[in-house]
Amino acid sequence: MAACPPPSQQFCVAEERSGHCAVVDGNFLYVWGGYVSIEENEVYLPNDELWLYEIDSGLWTMHLMEGELPTSMSGSCGACINGKLYIFGGFDDKGYSNRLYYVNLRTRNGTYKWKKITDFKGQPPTPRDKLSCWVYKDRLIYFGGYGCRKHNELSDCFDVHDAFWEGQIFWGWHNDVHAFDTNTQTWFQPTIRGGVPPQPRAAHTCAVLGNKGYIFGGRVLQTRMSDLHCLNLDTWIWSGRIHISGEKPKDRSWHTLTPIADDKLFLFGGLSSDNVPLSDGWIHSVTTNGWKQLTHLPKSRPRRDRTREMMLHSFRIQRTFK
Repeated sequence: MAACPPPSQQFCVAEERSGHCAVVDGNFLYVWGGYVSIEENEVYLPNDELWLYEIDSGLWTMHLMEGELPTSMSGSCGACINGKLYIFGGFDDKGYSNRLYYVNLRTRNGTYKWKKITDFKGQPPTPRDKLSCWVYKDRLIYFGGYGCRKHNELSDCFDVHDAFWEGQIFWGWHNDVHAFDTNTQTWFQPTIRGGVPPQPRAAHTCAVLGNKGYIFGGRVLQTRMSDLHCLNLDTWIWSGRIHISGEKPKDRSWHTLTPIADDKLFLFGGLSSDNVPLSDGWIHSVTTNGWKQLTHLPKSRPRRDRTREMMLHSFRIQRTFK
């Protein structure tokens, strides 16, 4: 597919998708990868397409990418630091990945070039997808995900999926924490110094407020969850399951969690325990540990892992709180 002409010449909209990466830098939302369902088949979207959504104008454009292209994947984890989009992990036609790539989003000539990071120090996480990432102090801090391990790598941070194993290779869910320092190009696994960690999971969501990384929900085996935890990203101490006063969102996976104030998080959408796409929105106050459901979000168009609707609602809510 060729890059879209200027918006004045052609109306251009990114194709709907699931399992993609989406980050915001400045006035733009960047979308890469994922898959689309066509006649009950999951088809990966082109790995050389980067979609840009200008928030103020509401216009999409698409750019063809160059360089060391990642394979077409779903379930990769994307995050933005200092104008660079990093993607880690994911699932492609050959299985799970633990490769790390980045692309400079603030290019001056309109050329976007991927680079695969190979000259790193330390040990990266095992291959996996559907993990989450906190960005803190120029570090990418990853939690959880679904993937595979060898028999001699099994540990308390891994829940084996009994239905999927082959020889000495096991598939399952993780709850380990790994960090990549983008300044020193170093992987390390921090020593968790206290607290009760969340149980292993995938397709959860995360957000950072101050020096704390929050996670909510996700899935392990056939169970979807609605628990909230936070990790102090300076001391590496887990909070344990945070007690919630009053009503709370139902169990879900494939949802989003977005900071909208110094003490508030916005939860949107996802997939319920009975596999129904959700379109509800909730505000969580970390001061009162209470949830409040929003009543003005549309009920007729549920979204599971759909970027466009989530981001529009997030921007509107952020402006309300500012």
